[in-house]
Amino acid sequence: MASDLLPTSLLLNGREFTYAAIRQYPAQLDVPLNGYEAKVLNFVRQWLNGTQEFVLHTSGSTGTPSAITLRRRQLEASARRTADFFDLGPGDRALVCLNCEYIGGMMMLVRGLERNLHLTIVEPHADPFAYVAAAAEFDFSAFVPLQLKAVLAAGHAPRLDKMKSFLVGGAPADAALQQEVQPVKAAAWLTYGMTETCSHVALRRLNGPHAATSFRVLTGIAAGQDERGCLTLRGDVTDDQLIITNDVVQLLDAHTFEWLGRADFVINSGGVKVPAEKVELVLDVALAEIGTPRRCFVAGQPDERLGQTVTAFIEGPALAPEQEIRLKALLAARLGRYEQPRQLTYVPEFLLTATGKLNRTATLRTL
Repeated sequence: MASDLLPTSLLLNGREFTYAAIRQYPAQLDVPLNGYEAKVLNFVRQWLNGTQEFVLHTSGSTGTPSAITLRRRQLEASARRTADFFDLGPGDRALVCLNCEYIGGMMMLVRGLERNLHLTIVEPHADPFAYVAAAAEFDFSAFVPLQLKAVLAAGHAPRLDKMKSFLVGGAPADAALQQEVQPVKAAAWLTYGMTETCSHVALRRLNGPHAATSFRVLTGIAAGQDERGCLTLRGDVTDDQLIITNDVVQLLDAHTFEWLGRADFVINSGGVKVPAEKVELVLDVALAEIGTPRRCFVAGQPDERLGQTVTAFIEGPALAPEQEIRLKALLAARLGRYEQPRQLTYVPEFLLTATGKLNRTATLRTL
């Protein structure tokens, strides 16, 4: 429930810090801080004092992390568009549990500061609700899929129900998670975006009667395609520069698209181009159907005859022989000849990036 009183402070790891003191950070904050707390307060100080440019690093989930400079006006435009879409205003309460060193968490801070939201910030944990007061209620938040899974597994769905909406981003939401979130009353939205676009520029409803399979581009963002079929974006959040992504999409109209996968994850097997993420989606659903939902991904492995073969990497111990037989039968029924994984490789644990995304490159390097 919104309040007429504008917030004058924020909560960070259970401690209150006034904005007046943060403006003077570190001079006016004579308290012990860990490294994460110091970085959060330093960003808030810069924002309150009008800093115009911010340097961020990409997550590195699909390549080498790189530094990107974003202007204040871009971040303000992104915050304004999100706040308008979700009807966020003064006094609404936001739980910030993403890593604020990356764009998803940073934009949660900017939305709060720009729209006078009450900010409760906790360091990234699998279950952030375990680190806030049991009676605390929130109107808005954002989670990575790993966090949302943990929140639901811990029985915190009633706390989600009290929100207006919440975001899910940073990685694809697998079939099991999409099923688990259906009973939640609050609107769950899967995001599409990146550091270069100041977080999300498109949204897809995951639950409820308005759940969709396609993304809707937010008002004011121009979407198109390049010659590869990859999504292009331009708007105030990109500082009116054209952003060419590596995401292959199907444009349904000027404002709606279906995400098909990354162009750099295409496997060339015997001259047939196989989108790895298409196979991953089928594999993910099949694993859930045989009663063993697991994290998984698909990549091409060198082959003398075909150039590359489709290989499935499955997290955890090997499936029982009868489960493998059922899994392969489902894949054979739903995938083309060259799309079917030629090999199942089991990996004890996948490596993740700092933002909780699957790090395919690093995982493959360990094998």
